[in-house]
Amino acid sequence: MIRKVLVANRGEIAVRVMRSCREMGLRSVAIYSEADRTAMHVRYADEAYCVGPATSAESYLNIEKIIEVAKVSKSDAIHPGYGFLSENANFAEAVDKAGIIFIGPSIHAINTMGDKLTARQLMIESGVPVVPGTKENIDDPNKLKTIAAEIGYPIMLKASAGGGGKGMRLVREEKDLVNAYNMAKSEARSAFGDDAVYMEKYIESPHHIEFQIMADQHGNYVHLFERECSVQRRHQKVVEETPSPLMTPELRNKMGEQAIAAAKSVDYVGAGTVEFLVDNDHNFYFLEMNTRLQVEHPITERTTGVDLVKAQINVANGLPLEFKQDDLRQNGHAIECRIYAEDHKNNFMPCPGVVKNITEPMGLGMRTDGYVYEGYEIPFHYDPMISKVISWAPTRMEAIDRMKRALYEYKITGVKTSIPFVARIMEAKDFVEGNYDTHFIEKNMDFLMTDEDDCTDYCEDIALFVAFLDYTQKLKDAADKSNVATPNQSAWKEYARRKNILRL
Repeated sequence: MIRKVLVANRGEIAVRVMRSCREMGLRSVAIYSEADRTAMHVRYADEAYCVGPATSAESYLNIEKIIEVAKVSKSDAIHPGYGFLSENANFAEAVDKAGIIFIGPSIHAINTMGDKLTARQLMIESGVPVVPGTKENIDDPNKLKTIAAEIGYPIMLKASAGGGGKGMRLVREEKDLVNAYNMAKSEARSAFGDDAVYMEKYIESPHHIEFQIMADQHGNYVHLFERECSVQRRHQKVVEETPSPLMTPELRNKMGEQAIAAAKSVDYVGAGTVEFLVDNDHNFYFLEMNTRLQVEHPITERTTGVDLVKAQINVANGLPLEFKQDDLRQNGHAIECRIYAEDHKNNFMPCPGVVKNITEPMGLGMRTDGYVYEGYEIPFHYDPMISKVISWAPTRMEAIDRMKRALYEYKITGVKTSIPFVARIMEAKDFVEGNYDTHFIEKNMDFLMTDEDDCTDYCEDIALFVAFLDYTQKLKDAADKSNVATPNQSAWKEYARRKNILRL
């Protein structure tokens, strides 16, 4: 049985996994780069080991070093979190060869679903609907125009090994096809070391909806319902919610069944996410399967009551799922906003730096998964996401109102954040009415970039600054009085020192 878990990640997800480990009575092991020596996950873990310099390639992607630390620390299992090595079959294989439990799916599942063309072909064979397009890599530029004409414009070129919007190009007219093809291949080669691309029909104004699935080693499969992920910028999710405003009971049942069919096609074990594109007529198409825990998993936990990390660990221990499909219910509504250290008024440029002050939202129905604290310096080497704010309420409108309140309470000084930007999303008419798709941010950018509360925020910042000056002046005045101790001194010890009672 698993007694000690090494978390091969950093930031909020590392802390989140460690929290479940602590609740289960398991010891946690952190790894960190030289840039993360003072990071929250290092402070929270039972043990911590440096794995290399700041660059990810030399630290968080250093398979050999991570396995070495797992052995030295006598870890029974490794949880990969998301990103970094979480969907790297070579890493999963190295963990297995070292005699350590990999808290995730099989190497076969990672390999199969990690290659978009292979996964696409498998879905076709399994009867899961896919977007019309090619079944193999397009390696002959001379065939491009013929294939595109058969599919019909607009089309989307995608990297077979891709993800996160990399290696993707939308083409609306034939004159742009060759250039887009070359750019997609170049970007795919640079990002993934594989320039294979394929072509799909572009679905206009789609919803991006994913289903959380969980499977054990005994052949039990369930889905934990959907997450609406259509609020995106450059194919990166910004806000997620569950249930989806688009969903009907009939559509949910159909998509849930297909999500489980996709998982069964690779004998999936553990937590995974099957992503779909859904059009306005409720036709849905397989997009991809992420063979790991998703960033947005907390909203599923909040509405189902299932701790997905604990479920992952139990499955890795060989235990059967503690629940069946009929046991699962969606309770209320949950929304997640991703908070980044970035300046949305300056083309969303990352803003690393020292966090001077931070006040996180609290109160009924709120959850904050983060990793920064006062005095912490956010490094520039990694993804700028610093936290996730999750609201829950019995209804969608109450969840939106609660998120508005939470974002008002969330104060961070020292670095710029995306808090004002996501706060505007909560105010946008299309979002409030649930009438949005993957083009939401593009359509509403003018509104989202206008901060009605700029003056209020400025006044609040001045008030905080004045209050801080007043506080420091009072400390100075107090320190100047010989009979009053400073906040860092013991009043009794100060008195004793003056009376020569103690030698200090």
